Amino acid sequence: MKKLNTTLIYVLSSLSLLCCCFFGLGILLALPSFLIANKKFKEVEEFADEYEMEDLKIINTAKTFAIVALTINSVFLIYSIYSLATTDWDMIKQQYIDAIEQYQQ
Repeated sequence: MKKLNTTLIYVLSSLSLLCCCFFGLGILLALPSFLIANKKFKEVEEFADEYEMEDLKIINTAKTFAIVALTINSVFLIYSIYSLATTDWDMIKQQYIDAIEQYQQ
């Protein structure tokens, strides 16, 4: 019997959730995590006799976690792009200047 290792999938998915706060850039970690999980899932399904039934449940859970991380990062990336596209830059510049003046006083 082969042993299935899903640590990389969980680590990449977890790090992508932490990185989603940076304009959704966690998608750069979530996408490979999902692709690896999907590849492993297909491998386990194809060679089911070489793996235990518990391994199918384990990889299915890892794949679900990767999908959730990918979805959250995708939504936050789309929101960030929309936010940057619809922002009034003059207002942000004025707020920045006001904050600097307040800090200097």
